[in-house]
Amino acid sequence: MNNLTTAENHVNFVQQGEGAPVILIHGLAASLFDWADLLPALASNGCAGYALDLLGHGESYKPANLDDYHIDNVFDHFCSWLERLGISAPLILVGHSLGGYLAMEYALRYPNRVRALVLGNPFYSLQQLPPLLRIRYKGPLLNAEMIERTPEWAIRMAIDFTSLSIRNGYLLPEKVRKQTALDYKRAHPGIFNIPSTIRDLLPLAHRIAVPSLVIWGSRDQTLAPGSFTKLSAELPNAQTATIKAGHVPHQSNAEEFNRQVLGFLKAIDCP
Repeated sequence: MNNLTTAENHVNFVQQGEGAPVILIHGLAASLFDWADLLPALASNGCAGYALDLLGHGESYKPANLDDYHIDNVFDHFCSWLERLGISAPLILVGHSLGGYLAMEYALRYPNRVRALVLGNPFYSLQQLPPLLRIRYKGPLLNAEMIERTPEWAIRMAIDFTSLSIRNGYLLPEKVRKQTALDYKRAHPGIFNIPSTIRDLLPLAHRIAVPSLVIWGSRDQTLAPGSFTKLSAELPNAQTATIKAGHVPHQSNAEEFNRQVLGFLKAIDCP
């Protein structure tokens, strides 16, 4: 594990391989361990992979104030880390769910710094959520203390139940379910405020001209699968790929996800 600076700027991250820089950005309530399968695959194929814990997640800085858990602060924390890495080559950004939002936002603000995007089940608008969750995320977090006090065994039970559900169409490996429960407990409860602070990126997607791969699990129960097709239609230079999986195909179907990502990188002459 690595880190840069201390206190408010602290970012926990790992790096593997040499070559074209690929930045791996996890989703809400996850961590850099999301990329345990993709990171070594990138390193073996001539890329320098970097995976970080976002603000409030994993072993990175966790503000005490709930008001600090705003998407703008998460984005600024992410950008500050990228600057301190000192990478001069254009970046390939791989983002899952909320990480997809951050990747798109970065490409919109700094188009000259981005070589390509891989957007896995990307979260770009509250309209992608089921109606009840959409209502929930239109307001502030109601009970952070309750989330913080939920025992790990209860979180693990919920994850196991969801993972084993036939409706989700996938089965997370045991080690992934264990890590998912740990990531929920390690994250500051304020992170659940973040989705309510995002802006709708769909009307801006036409401005992202870099080669993009939109890849998703066709049985996603968290974000509407049709929303990914809608996004890819707005991106000027997008390819698509679907996997028979749920919201986390990079974990549940890692081999197929990696194959699609590496194939996309090869198609754009990278590395």
